Amino acid sequence: MALLDPKDWLTLHGGPAEAVEPATGQALAELTLAAPADVAEATASAAAAQRDWARRPYTERAAVLRRAGDLLHRHAAEIGEWLVREAGSIQGKAEFEIRTAAEECYEAAALAHRPLGQVLPSGAPRLSYTTRVPAGVVGVIAPFNVPLVLAARSVAPALALGNAVVLKPDPRTAVCGGHVLAAVFAEAGLPAGLLHVLPGGADTGQALVEDPRVRIISFTGSTAAGRSVGALAARHLKRAHLELGGNSAFLVLEDADLDAAMSTAAWASFFHQGQVCMTAGRHLVHASLYEEYVARLAEKADALTVGDPFRAQVHLGPVIDRGQLDKIDALVRESAAAGVRIAAGGTHEGLFYRPTVLADADPSAAHGPGSVGTCPAYAQEVFGPVAPVRAFHTVDEAVALANESSYGLALGIVTRDAARALELAERIPTGLLHLNDQTVNDEPVAAFGGSADSGTGSRFGGDANLDAFTETRWTTVRATPAAYPF
Repeated sequence: MALLDPKDWLTLHGGPAEAVEPATGQALAELTLAAPADVAEATASAAAAQRDWARRPYTERAAVLRRAGDLLHRHAAEIGEWLVREAGSIQGKAEFEIRTAAEECYEAAALAHRPLGQVLPSGAPRLSYTTRVPAGVVGVIAPFNVPLVLAARSVAPALALGNAVVLKPDPRTAVCGGHVLAAVFAEAGLPAGLLHVLPGGADTGQALVEDPRVRIISFTGSTAAGRSVGALAARHLKRAHLELGGNSAFLVLEDADLDAAMSTAAWASFFHQGQVCMTAGRHLVHASLYEEYVARLAEKADALTVGDPFRAQVHLGPVIDRGQLDKIDALVRESAAAGVRIAAGGTHEGLFYRPTVLADADPSAAHGPGSVGTCPAYAQEVFGPVAPVRAFHTVDEAVALANESSYGLALGIVTRDAARALELAERIPTGLLHLNDQTVNDEPVAAFGGSADSGTGSRFGGDANLDAFTETRWTTVRATPAAYPF
């Protein structure tokens, strides 16, 4: 039996829309977007259902999460097709998403079993302890790029810890990033009213942040949007967990083995068409290896196949829509105009953008005093399959270049000397560090988050989920009423 049936999708009031396959422009399904008015109805239902859910035994909540994980595997073929067709994922990326989303559910089930408090010392004759209690209704705003995982990593732990959830997926991936989870949890036995899926635009997201029943907002998306979400949440005195953009550095030291490093380097910038916040946006390579590195990375890029991931075996699929493609192409063209050399790629057909290598990403250094301007594709988050490469001569210069960015999400370092790399990394603030690996890494057991313009720190994964989706209550108990001076 199919997991998803459009007739079972929620009745919303934001107007008709279509789930579109970016590779072909074909409409895959008709759906309805959420309007801001739908938020209040959803949060009222969620708040009413949450009270009973929080009182249920943790074993019952954990069982629902385990069944949800099993169902993601059981329906992998159907879910995978949606991820490939609606999100433009290659097959391997779709398989990774399903596997990781299932692990998020399993980890969340285990989270429900965790100790929820501490016994505290007290100067008074009383029992003093803390307990973690559900926050209530959690609002989740998830993006288009890794839609299933980036929704599940908040939805699953929030539910496991006794909360209700209102999920606003990106309307471009409303099915694989929203309706899939609603269907999975319904089949897993989640009681009605605890999970609402409201695909909609910025106005729906604003209504979700402003709604008084929503106590926590979990947002994944661009830094610009995250600033607005964070400011609005602060105005309404609610917590906002913000996982935002990045322009991560990938450092290649002079002792690196380029034979081993090239696959790592290509994956860092080209995986899922570069539409990943952790993508390596700045390849910083020691000058002694620079020319060979550029040539080999360009050769690797030219050898990759780009096409429709549903109908062919390809390395890269389409970018999500025309707006994203135009942004990528503009940054590449502006960089070339500033003096950057396009060593590979820089072209596209439809939404299929070739993996691109930009050499001499510091135009003034490459072309002397007469060159002006900077490389926009190096200085900004591209969110496309673009690898700008820049040379450095000393470790101090590498550290300075890595620290130039206002982002602080991920850092990769390639070297034969891991101890030296760890020492080097101490000088570069980052939320995620990978030695002899690339920047695009994620596991449900690991805390995930960045610093500075990349967000508000580690708010997903492991013990971070306990802090993210509960409140701490202090309780004291006396045998008899306390006496005071009056």
